[in-house]
Amino acid sequence: MVRIRQLSNGIRVVLERMPYFKTAAFGVFVRVGSVNETRENNGISHVIEHMLFQGTKKRTARQLAADTAAVGDHVNAFTSKEYTAYYGVTLSEYLPRLIELIGDMLNDSLIEEDALKKEKGVIQEEIDMYDDSPEDLVHELLQKQVWKNHPLGFLISGEKDVVQSVTRDEILAFMEAHYTAENMVLSVAGHFDENEVFEQLKEAFEPVKRGESRRLAARKALKNVRPDTPYHREYPGTDRDGTLCAPRYVPGFCASRKDIEQLHMNLAFPSIPAWAPEKYTLAVLNSILGGSNNSRLFQVIREELGLAYSVYSYGSSYEMAGLFQIDVTLNPSQARIAFDKIFEEIEKLKTAYVDESELGIHISQVRAELAMGQESPKSRMNANARAVLFQGKIESLKHVSDAVAAVRADSILDFAARYLKPSFASMCLVGPIDGKVQEEWEQRLSELQNGNP
Repeated sequence: MVRIRQLSNGIRVVLERMPYFKTAAFGVFVRVGSVNETRENNGISHVIEHMLFQGTKKRTARQLAADTAAVGDHVNAFTSKEYTAYYGVTLSEYLPRLIELIGDMLNDSLIEEDALKKEKGVIQEEIDMYDDSPEDLVHELLQKQVWKNHPLGFLISGEKDVVQSVTRDEILAFMEAHYTAENMVLSVAGHFDENEVFEQLKEAFEPVKRGESRRLAARKALKNVRPDTPYHREYPGTDRDGTLCAPRYVPGFCASRKDIEQLHMNLAFPSIPAWAPEKYTLAVLNSILGGSNNSRLFQVIREELGLAYSVYSYGSSYEMAGLFQIDVTLNPSQARIAFDKIFEEIEKLKTAYVDESELGIHISQVRAELAMGQESPKSRMNANARAVLFQGKIESLKHVSDAVAAVRADSILDFAARYLKPSFASMCLVGPIDGKVQEEWEQRLSELQNGNP
């Protein structure tokens, strides 16, 4: 049973009791990420995530680490494009301590200059780590390419020089604008007493200020910024009062040379927002095309032709927009035939109905994955928080499972025909490629987009 309640300051609280567990998960989800940033402060959300572990008014960073270990050492945080989360999983008896600990971090972090300087160095190393990971890089570069200058395309970690320039005052101002009650959801799942936990949440989080509406904050963001920043009134990603608008997908090509053996290829098509009704159709289509070992791409490109070890598809869906992406890692000499085979399989989805047997297998697979993905307090805490943060409601597992079961072959074909058009295709390559090879691939993509396979 899931209940949604509210603190006196407006923070929404979602509670799901799972009494058959001995553990509980708790998280604070803040509706702010790289999509809320500008060119001048890109990466600041991620910097704040780091800084909240660096000491509060009553705990040093070392004491935070010790108290984290004392509740099981499963306290962590992450920043995404649209939200930041601080969470932990612990024994039910330690849940009050976990709530107080994360509340202390959110309400009373010091953000000291010395700690900020040190943590910037840590973040610089993290940025280098992602840059050294071609699997991550090819995805991020393509997102940056297709969303152009819209903040949805910004790197979550930010650029190194921008991160280095972030000041303590900017962090405090950014937190004051975004770390407000209206932007927060508290989520608890597992074994706990609801009334006791709600009182603990009140004590820890009712000090959070209500804050201004996002629309008013957006108007203020227009002041004293350069004309090329995403919140300027002339920027196409915002309306006249500065409220962030949906990004426009722009097909494109990008590449990055890396001295590695294999070529990483990522393809993208425009898709649906995370909460669109067609999300169930997308889930089944993804399973059919490349989302599993039984998918068409895996079976053809890896199992039948032996062209690649890794090939898969996935959705990158956000509140206002989405992408459907295909990733393949392979020897550069095999890339051309793999590219052609991928589009052959896409064309089959657009022109022929999936037979009932294949459709049934993938519907069953998606339903099983949904059920298994909700089998732990941590997964329930996470899913509930995101649903309330962005939809204001929670769909039951039965509702979602029934909706997946209702997906039909004609909806798969219609979705593929609408979104997976060659003219919409974008590509990013990372690996051992020179300028000439990049030009050849860009030309190949252009030919495909223009109907010349």
